Amino acid sequence: MGRGSLRIYLGAAPGVGKTVAMLDEAHRRLERGTDVVVGLVETHGRAHTQAFVEGLEVLPRREVEHRGSRLSELDVAAVISRHPGVVLVDELAHTNVGEGGHEKRWQDVEEILEAGIDVISTVNIQHLESLNDVVESITGIRQQETVPDEVVRRADQVQLVDMSPEALRRRMAHGNIYGPEKVDAALANYFRTGNLSALREIALLWLADRVDEALERYRADQGIDAQWPARERVVVALTGGAGSETLLRRGARIATRAAGGDLIACHVRSADGLASTDPVVLERLRRLARDLGAEFHDVSGHDVADAILDHARGVNATQIVVGVSRRSRWQQTLRPSIASEVADGSGDIDVHLVPHEGSRVGHRRARATGLPLRRVLTGLLLAVVALVALTGVLVATREGHTLSLDLLLYLALTVVCALVGGIWPALFCAVVGSLVVNWFFTEPRGTLTISDPPNALALAVFVLVAMAVSSVVNVAARRTEQAVSAERESSALAAMSRDLLAEPRPLPALLVRARDDLGMRAAVLVEAHPDQPSRVVASTDPGLPAGSLVPPGSSWTLDVTVEEGLHLLLDGPPVAAEDQRVVGAYAAHASILHGREQLVRAAREAAGLARDNAARTTLLAAVSHDLRTPLASIKAGVSTLRQSGLALSAEDEAELLESVEESADRLDSLIGNLLDLSRLETGAVRAHHHSIDLLDAVVSTVRTTSAPDRVEVALEPDLPLVRADLGLLDRVLANVVENSLRHSGDADVRITAGRIGSTVQVRVIDRGPGVADPDKERIFAAFQRAGDAPQGDGLGLGLAVARGLMTVMGGSLVPEDTPGGGLTMVIELPLTPPVPAGRGDDDPHVGDEITSTDRTAQEEDA
Repeated sequence: MGRGSLRIYLGAAPGVGKTVAMLDEAHRRLERGTDVVVGLVETHGRAHTQAFVEGLEVLPRREVEHRGSRLSELDVAAVISRHPGVVLVDELAHTNVGEGGHEKRWQDVEEILEAGIDVISTVNIQHLESLNDVVESITGIRQQETVPDEVVRRADQVQLVDMSPEALRRRMAHGNIYGPEKVDAALANYFRTGNLSALREIALLWLADRVDEALERYRADQGIDAQWPARERVVVALTGGAGSETLLRRGARIATRAAGGDLIACHVRSADGLASTDPVVLERLRRLARDLGAEFHDVSGHDVADAILDHARGVNATQIVVGVSRRSRWQQTLRPSIASEVADGSGDIDVHLVPHEGSRVGHRRARATGLPLRRVLTGLLLAVVALVALTGVLVATREGHTLSLDLLLYLALTVVCALVGGIWPALFCAVVGSLVVNWFFTEPRGTLTISDPPNALALAVFVLVAMAVSSVVNVAARRTEQAVSAERESSALAAMSRDLLAEPRPLPALLVRARDDLGMRAAVLVEAHPDQPSRVVASTDPGLPAGSLVPPGSSWTLDVTVEEGLHLLLDGPPVAAEDQRVVGAYAAHASILHGREQLVRAAREAAGLARDNAARTTLLAAVSHDLRTPLASIKAGVSTLRQSGLALSAEDEAELLESVEESADRLDSLIGNLLDLSRLETGAVRAHHHSIDLLDAVVSTVRTTSAPDRVEVALEPDLPLVRADLGLLDRVLANVVENSLRHSGDADVRITAGRIGSTVQVRVIDRGPGVADPDKERIFAAFQRAGDAPQGDGLGLGLAVARGLMTVMGGSLVPEDTPGGGLTMVIELPLTPPVPAGRGDDDPHVGDEITSTDRTAQEEDA
C-alpha cells in the first residue's frame, strides 16, 4: 500500500474561502464515485460553510478534557479504521490539546497519509514557519500555530484560494467571517487593506517559488535540458571590466521590463584562481547588485564563455546580457570575442550584446609573456652569448659529434633561454640556432642550402620542437610567477584577517600592516568630499593624526579609492604591478573596517540614547508621583487656610502650617537631590576641601533630620580632623541618615566613628530589614529603592547622590551588614595632612584654598 496524496488549499488570510473550496472539491469527487469523508471541518458558526458539509459523511471526533472544558480533536484512529479514499482535514497548522495524540495536526495528517489515505487540507500563508516573522512585521500579530514549510512543499498539489482585499473586507463587513461584535476591530487592525495586499503578495510569491521548484524537479526527472521560461531570469555576465556596472544596470532595466523578472549577476573568473577581479571592484559590483535587487554569483571556469552558458542553463535563465567592444572584422575573424562565443552557444537563451568601450568581456588581449622586462632582456643576452659560445665550441670540435647531437644541444639552450627570459628569447634562440646549424654543420657547409632532405626535415622538426617547448616553458614560468604572487597575496590576506580579529582598533592596525607589507613610509585613510578638505580617519603618519586635515597639495605615491568619499593614501616607493591586487585587498578591508567602525559608533550612540531615554522615562515616572505628593499637601493646606468661611482653631492652623512646612522641606530635599544628581552626571560638582571636626559636622547635620531624637551620636571627642567639603559632607550625612531612619522601623539609628590608618570611618547603623548581598550595589543606582518598592516619599536618589558626592571628595560610601540584622553605611574620609614645618595655625594657607563653611555658598559654587 503506497502513501496517500496531499492536496492543500492555501489562503492569504482568514475568510478567503479555503474551507468552502475544500468542501466543494469533496462534493465533486463524491459525485464521481470517490469515497470521501469529513475527518474534521471547522465551520466557525458560518451558515454558508455548514451548508456545504451537508451531504458528506462526517466521522466522529475525539473528545478531550482541557482546562476544565471539553473539546474535540481529529480522531486519527477512526479515520484509519474507516479507511476512506479521501478525508478532509481542516486547519493544518492547528495545535492539538489533550494527551494521547500528536502535538500538531499536520503530524496527524502525516500518519493518515502513511496509511495510504488521500488528504485534502487547508492552511493560511501566515501559518508557514518561515514567514512567521514577516507576517508579524506586517500585521503586528505573531502566529502561535505554525506548520513547517517542508510539509506544505511536499504536498502533491497546492492551490491558492485568492480574493482581492476589497472583496474580503466587504465579506467581513457583511458578517460572513466574524460575528458583528468583532467586525469593527478586525477591519481596523488585521484586515486593513495594506495588510491584506501584503499577505496576498507573499502568498503569490511563495507559491511561485514552489512552482519553480516543481518545474526544476520535473525537468531533472525527465532529463530535459531545454530552458522552460516559467519566469524571466536575466543573467548579466561580468568579468570586472570597465563596463561591468553599465552591464549590470542595463540588465536591471531589462529585468524590470520583464514584469518583475529575476536578475542574476554572474562574475566569471579563471578556474585556476590566479587572475581575478580587483577586490575593490568586486566589492563595488556586489554592492551595486545588492542595491539593484540582484543575486550575485561568483563562478569559475577554464573557458569564460562556457562558464557563462553553463551557469545560465543551471539557473534556467531566459536572457543573457554580455558586453562586447567594437572590433574590426579581421580581429573578429582571427580571435572571436567571448560575447560572440556566448551568442553562438546560447541555443534557446536570448543574448543581449551591449557594446561599450573597454569591456573586458568583449575585448581580450592576450599577453605573450607575463615576465618582467628585465628577465626578457637577460634571456636575450643569454641567447646571444650562449649561441656564440656553443657554436665556437662545436666548430672547434666538429669531427667529434654528429648533427643529431648538435640539434639536441641547441634545443637544450633554447629551453634554458625560455626558463630565463620567456618565449621571445627562446624563439630567437631557436631561429638563430637553426640557421647556425644549417650554416656550420649541414652539407654543403657555409651556405643555407641543404643537400640532404633528412637534414632539412631534422632542422624543421628542431625549430617546431624548440618553439613548442619554449612556449610550454614560458607558460609554466608565467604560471609560477602568478602562483607565487597569489600565494604571497593569500598569505598576506589570511594573516591580515586573522590578526585583525584580535585587534581592539583594527583600522589603524590594518594601515600599519599595509605600510610594512608594501614597503611604504606612511599609509593614511581619509574622507574626501567635493569642495571640502580631506579629513584623516586613521593614519600611521604621526604628522597626520586621526581627525586632522590633509594639507592641500600633498603628493602621494598611490591614491586608491576605497569607496565613494573614502581614499587610501600611500607614501613611499612605486608599487610593483604584481602588488596592485594586494593594495586592492587592503583597500577592500579598509572599506569593511571603516563601515564596521561606523556601525559600532552608531550602535554605541543608539545605546547611549536608549539609556538616556530610559533614565528620562524613569525620572518622569518618579517625578510625576514623588513631586506631586508634597505639592498636593502644600496646596491642600494653603487652600484650607484660605477658606474664609471655615473656622479653624489655633491648633488646627498650627497643624496645617506644620504640614505645609514639612511638605515644602521635603520638596526642597527632592529638588536638591535632582540638582545634585544632574551636577554629578555633568561633572559640574567641585569639592573645596578643608579640615573638618567630624563631631561638630555630624551633630549639626542630625539636628536638621526629620527625627533627630531617634539618632544616637556616639562619636569620640578626640577624633582627628578629616579633609572634606563641609557642604557636600553635610548633604551626604543627611541623605544617609534619612535613608536609615526610613528603613529602620521604630528602632533608633546609631552613628559611630573611628580612625582606620590614614582614614576615618563614620558608620551609620540601623536595625531595619537589611539588604541582601546581590542588591547592595543596586541601592546606589538612581531612582532605585529597597526592593524597587513604589511606595515612599523620595525619588530613590539619596544614596546615589551621596555616593557621587563622596567620590568627588575623594572618599567612599559602602554598605555592610549590621551584626544582628540591619544595614550599616560606612562613610570613609581621608585625614587632614599634617601642617608643614614653618607654618602655624595663623598661616592663611593651612588647609585648602577655601575655608568658608557656609553650606549655601558651597552649593551655589557647585
